[in-house]
Amino acid sequence: MKYTYFPGCSLEATASPYQTSISAVSSLFGLEFEELKDWSCCGATAYMSIKEITAFAISTRNLALAEKQGNDLVSPCSACFTNLNKTNTYLREFPELKEKIDIVLNEAGLQYSGKVNIRHLLDVFIRDVDYEQLAAKVKVRLEGLKVAPYYGCQIVRPKAMFDDPEMPVSLDRLISHLGAQPVHFPMKSRCCGGSLSVTKEKLGLRMIKNILLCAAQNEADCLVTVCPMCQINLDAYQKKINKRYKEKFSIPILYFTQLMGLAFGLPAKKLALNKTIVPVEPVLGRYYS
Repeated sequence: MKYTYFPGCSLEATASPYQTSISAVSSLFGLEFEELKDWSCCGATAYMSIKEITAFAISTRNLALAEKQGNDLVSPCSACFTNLNKTNTYLREFPELKEKIDIVLNEAGLQYSGKVNIRHLLDVFIRDVDYEQLAAKVKVRLEGLKVAPYYGCQIVRPKAMFDDPEMPVSLDRLISHLGAQPVHFPMKSRCCGGSLSVTKEKLGLRMIKNILLCAAQNEADCLVTVCPMCQINLDAYQKKINKRYKEKFSIPILYFTQLMGLAFGLPAKKLALNKTIVPVEPVLGRYYS
């Protein structure tokens, strides 16, 4: 199965462990991700609220390049997935916007007819590979591991393309097929605050704390996410949150592809499990050598 791959900026920086684990697990299923040639930033979620037309133009340029390659465009980043999908929808529903964007594309010698199908990486694994094939690759049953499935606020909103927007279950089912136990997690699709941890720290930290608290109260050993921004927020700020709120959080925050690789018996180094800020060894050490 071939796809055009849009890594996004984070996977070349703070989310590089995500990319490492994606490469490791995708090869087991014959998934071919051809990186989009000459891709650029999707415009970022925040930029959409500052210079919307420019953000749409940036995203459309990527869509025009992807249309040339002819395959589904897959993004592992929830923000990129949302921005590209939003752009696709707006271009289709607002002809006057498309006219403006077409002028910009023409200057770059590009055109876009709206034929690109944009998908999140989780969608590819659960629908194109499917749960049974994933389960068949399991070599290390993650028995006894309690996992909080955290979708974040973007991959199922505003339109639920492959799951329910308020109570998604696809990641829960994936965790179960890997042999682990998804815990009851009411905050599974709540926002982590995004960049508020930088711009409005007090508010951002409170939002992150509430998610971690929900995971802890439901006795999760670790939390698994599908989004680079969610991962870095929940992983990097636990020490600061513990100090501010007198908590004792020490919850490893994994990408779903890292959990998959662990169940598939891949070496920890190949999954970049040593790259998390909160150490995974105390919780996951018994599942790998």
